[in-house]
Amino acid sequence: MSNTSTYPLRLPTSVKSAAEKLAKEEGISLNQFVATAVAEKLSAMSTAAFFAERSERADFEAFRAILTRQGGEPPGDGDEIVAS
Repeated sequence: MSNTSTYPLRLPTSVKSAAEKLAKEEGISLNQFVATAVAEKLSAMSTAAFFAERSERADFEAFRAILTRQGGEPPGDGDEIVAS
């Protein structure tokens, strides 16, 4: 990793212990575990922001018009909903 920076991180002892245990089980360093966890959190937050922004632009009248329009094709074989 050539494009890295350091950041002093303070964790509660219990959180650090749990992270060390999981990192060891995965066969990776604590540093790699924390970096991956942060990257996953960033991805989740970016995804949530993306869908929130998209929903603000949604045209729900057009959506309802599409859902209730006449025509189309009836469901085909294999399209049935199987009750569980």
